[in-house]
Amino acid sequence: MGSQTILIVEDESEIREGIRILLGGEGYTILEAANGQQALNMLSDAIDLIILDVMMPGMSGLRACEEIRKTSAVPILFLTAKAQESDKLIGLTAGGDDYLTKPFSYAELSGRVKALLRRWRIYRGKDQLGETEQSTYLELGDIKIARTHNEVWIKGGEVSLTETEYQILLLLMKNPTRTFSAQNIYEIVWDEPYTYISSGTVMVHIRNLRAKIEEDPRDPKYIQTAWGKGYRFRRGGLDE
Repeated sequence: MGSQTILIVEDESEIREGIRILLGGEGYTILEAANGQQALNMLSDAIDLIILDVMMPGMSGLRACEEIRKTSAVPILFLTAKAQESDKLIGLTAGGDDYLTKPFSYAELSGRVKALLRRWRIYRGKDQLGETEQSTYLELGDIKIARTHNEVWIKGGEVSLTETEYQILLLLMKNPTRTFSAQNIYEIVWDEPYTYISSGTVMVHIRNLRAKIEEDPRDPKYIQTAWGKGYRFRRGGLDE
């Protein structure tokens, strides 16, 4: 497999340089943008991960993320100087997949990058060969989902999901009617230990996912909440 490409979007040149040196030393191809608009101009299918600063002059990272999500599901790792949980959840609501709070360690950065790239590679189908049509797709009710890469259809119309939203939906659809706690979902999808703020992270992604696949997100018929237990997928809301 060739080198994976990471776009660093950060207005502080010292931080960009530090990240470039760290990740470039691991063999990644590094692209750099000093602001959100420049990042949008550089966006292409060749990019496997975007590291995006939240606070930048001009177009903020949050706004840039919203624009990126109009055309791409590439993983986005937010960098934020704000440690409050609410600020992190705002980033996830905008379409981010994960976040790091400045200052961060090399081990933290490397771990998050590797996890996001691994999931992106797998779910884009880059590691899949020889799949049959029958085994590649899963169809429950009005939803059809690819098992190996990020493609989803609702009633025949394609829906654009982020990589994390796709992984959550695939997990739930593979196990219809089974209830997954927020901890189950976080540890399976994020492949990281569950912490006190992880429940909010899962909740935001579930809310974003419902907004894309449900006719009425306030009364979901697919991703239902089992109060006090977690979340489960139901075929059109029917008991099975």
